Amino acid sequence: MSESAALLAEGPRVALRHFSLADADEFTEQVRESKSLHHPWLFPPDRPTAYAAYAGTLIDDPTRVGYLVCERSGGGIAGFININNIVGGNFLCGSLGYGAFAHAAGRGLMSEGLGLVLDQAFGPLGLHRLEANIQPANKASIALVRRAGFRLEGYSPDFIHVDGAWRDHERWAITTEMRG
Repeated sequence: MSESAALLAEGPRVALRHFSLADADEFTEQVRESKSLHHPWLFPPDRPTAYAAYAGTLIDDPTRVGYLVCERSGGGIAGFININNIVGGNFLCGSLGYGAFAHAAGRGLMSEGLGLVLDQAFGPLGLHRLEANIQPANKASIALVRRAGFRLEGYSPDFIHVDGAWRDHERWAITTEMRG
C-alpha cells in the first residue's frame, strides 16, 4: 500500500483508500493477470495510459467515487469498488461497479471491502440507496451483493452495453434501512 495513501476505513483483513494516479502500474498488472476472471463481465483498464483516464474520472468527477480494496497484510490491491452515477437531492443514490483481482478472488476480501464501502456510502457520503446491475450468469457477483444484504428488485433486458452487445441485467439494491 502506498505510504502516502490515506486509509478511509479498515477491517480485519482489508482497508479502503481512494484511487491515485500512482497506482497505475500495480492496478494494470493485476488487471492483466485477472483477464480470465473478469471476462466477459468486466474490462477495467490494463495499460497505464488507460488507467490514468479511468482513475482521473474517479478522482475528479463529483458523481463518482472509487475505492481500492487493499490487503492489510502486505498492502497489495485486492480489488476495487466504485460508486458511479451519484445523484443527490431527493434520490441520494449511486450505482456500484466492482471487481476482484485473481489473487484475491474467493477469499472473502471483497465481501469485507464491500461492507466498508457500504459504511462510507451510508455514512460520510450520505446516500440512501445503492444499486448493482449484474448479468444473470455472473454468479460470483450476485453472491457478493446477496451476502451484503442487497435484494433482487428486477430484470432489465438489453440494459448495459458490455463486450460489444447490449446485455440483460438483474437489478439488485440496498438501502440504509436494510443495513439495520
